[in-house]
Amino acid sequence: MSYFILEGGHALKGEITPQGAKNEALQVLCAVLLTDETVQIENVPEILDVLRLIEILKEMGVEVTRLDEGTYQFKAANIDFKYLQTTEFISASASIRASIMLLGPLLGRFGKAFTSRPGGDKIGRRPLTTHFEGFVKLGATLKQPNHYLFELSANPLKGTYLLLNEASVTGTANLIMAAVLAKGKTTIFNAACEPYISQLCKMLNSMGADIEGIGSNLLTINGVDSLKGCKHRILPDMIEIGSFIGLAAVTKSELTIKNCAYDQLGQIPYTFAKLGIKTIRQNDDIFIPRHDEYEIELNMDGSILTIYDAPWPGFTPDLISIALVSAIQAKGCVLIHQKMFESRLFFVDKLQEMGAQIILCDPHRATVIGLNRRYNLRGTTMASPDIRAGVALLIAALSADGTSKIQNIEQIDRGYQHLVERLTSLGAVIERIDQ
Repeated sequence: MSYFILEGGHALKGEITPQGAKNEALQVLCAVLLTDETVQIENVPEILDVLRLIEILKEMGVEVTRLDEGTYQFKAANIDFKYLQTTEFISASASIRASIMLLGPLLGRFGKAFTSRPGGDKIGRRPLTTHFEGFVKLGATLKQPNHYLFELSANPLKGTYLLLNEASVTGTANLIMAAVLAKGKTTIFNAACEPYISQLCKMLNSMGADIEGIGSNLLTINGVDSLKGCKHRILPDMIEIGSFIGLAAVTKSELTIKNCAYDQLGQIPYTFAKLGIKTIRQNDDIFIPRHDEYEIELNMDGSILTIYDAPWPGFTPDLISIALVSAIQAKGCVLIHQKMFESRLFFVDKLQEMGAQIILCDPHRATVIGLNRRYNLRGTTMASPDIRAGVALLIAALSADGTSKIQNIEQIDRGYQHLVERLTSLGAVIERIDQ
């Protein structure tokens, strides 16, 4: 079991470049299954979840070549469907939630697909209804040969009108990848419209797909007979960018975040500004000056600010944990409302042990009473429950007095690449211990 040892109280300074977007990478890697031609993808984050998905693709028969750090070439000419029914596949796909997105491209191209129950963060209920209801409406037949395996078949998929029960990002991506090779026209209403989905659609169109309405919640997909290869570059990870903004403010650091694709960040700079955190746009970079203090805004009627997550273009749920830890040293109070997942705030007890003034109201809401630098947090020992909470705890530890230990850092590895090396280059005192 690996862990971090961190010495808090050091202000950071310098430049840091965000990795490629994890959530986009997991989608576009699955999309390589839609063609037998070569697909080259750049800016691939070499994090645990992505590397696990690449290994699954290799075992499925996809030829994978690593051309350079972050640049991969894929050729899915031959797929081993027998592997998809093995215990090895069930075990591998159960380790990451992204494995569910193998269904759409396999079903669209080959008319059959298998998957097991996906893994991922334990942050609450994450039903697969949107995926399977959409596939069935497209003409697929769903079977469950055993408790662990799902089997879908179609001959062929046929375009239809899909009104999604929720704006699921993975569900939308899965249905898009199925529909691009379906017969006729598919309309997807209440589609997720995150930049990840727009990127997937642009990649598919470059491969010969016919998708209209990109960037909106109403997509029209005219099915085509086949897709060709392409080159695609993944956006910088907006969750890393938000994490670095929060890190800079809490630790009184002066950071420049390079190459942010600023116009794709949506509500992120605005939301941190509501917490009193100043960000300065410099072309496509973000400069965060040293914050000796920062004050949470009140609502216009004088009431306490609420920060909550919502489907895009609302504030992403992946940054709720970062917004919460960012408020700890602010002046003022804020209600953090995690609407989408009922277990994502179950890490605040560790922050309370460190001296943070946080009231966990219920599984979805926490009130943060800012310390306004009156005293620092105290170092402690803690464990990372999921990717985003793990980085929130890391930010708290880097701002605390004394030494902290963070266990279960494999969770953090799933979403953040070379984190120790990048933070130590800025002046952080952090060591990784692998056992």
